[in-house]
Amino acid sequence: MAMTQTELLHELEPVVAGELDRHHTMAKEWFPHEYVPWSEGRDFDGVYGGEAWQESQSKLPDAARVSLIVNLLTEDNLPSYHHEIATTFGRDGAWGTWVHRWTAEEGRHGVAIRDYLTVTRAVDPVALERARMVHMENGFATEYGTMLQQLAYVSFQELATRIAHRNTGRASGDEGCERLLARIAADENLHMLFYRNLLKAAFELDPNQTMRAVTDVVTTFQMPGASIEGFTRKAMIIANEGIYDLRLHLDEVLMPVLKQWAVFDKTGLDAEGERAREELSGFLARTEATAAKFVARREERRARAAALR
Repeated sequence: MAMTQTELLHELEPVVAGELDRHHTMAKEWFPHEYVPWSEGRDFDGVYGGEAWQESQSKLPDAARVSLIVNLLTEDNLPSYHHEIATTFGRDGAWGTWVHRWTAEEGRHGVAIRDYLTVTRAVDPVALERARMVHMENGFATEYGTMLQQLAYVSFQELATRIAHRNTGRASGDEGCERLLARIAADENLHMLFYRNLLKAAFELDPNQTMRAVTDVVTTFQMPGASIEGFTRKAMIIANEGIYDLRLHLDEVLMPVLKQWAVFDKTGLDAEGERAREELSGFLARTEATAAKFVARREERRARAAALR
């Protein structure tokens, strides 16, 4: 019989405690203010009568600017994320300690990115604040109803976020921006390892239910910022620049994590577990074909653009 969520939470508690110890030994203390070039700052118009923002003041390429805005607005919804994982995992014992530790670490990311963008005048601060208000008023609610589904989701999502931050920094062409986002990406990687290892332990406890959860998440995955206003257009700009696209999602997020869990090597699955794995395999094959087509078309567009220059 499938284990209940309460049973899984209880059985995974020692694993959470062990992963917390590992996380504390690997996590490095850092301070957002040290990654912001404060000497570049000056007053904006308004209360202090400074200079209004103009697009010409930004040193960042358009695609990197769009990606930074999406990344920051995604980080801004931290209160909703905290609510979701605290509700699912609880606030007691090792689970609760992790929930609060994770929230504290994630809180640095939005602070640092916003300060950097504001001080360097990389984006319109008025438009950014209005977008933040709209996005946070909408909030975030997980579409996944089980603890295993949520563990699977954050395993993939943390890795996806790491890659998005890292590639955005590279696309910015700005040394300070790249340094900051590399630091944030390092946090996200540790978060991914925590969740990935928990889900691996869950496979040992209830392989069939865990396989179903993984398949459910992989086949419906969306980034947590998908509710950002104009997200589809922004995501296409980001994908066309190669910052984050379906090819990267498949090759650098889905497949490495699935390999770590050895999902296609599991033995002893029941009929439902096998059905879930077959469904997962079919989805990955279709995604491979779609990703290949996207990359080919993008290269064709780039070649045509280069020929016209």
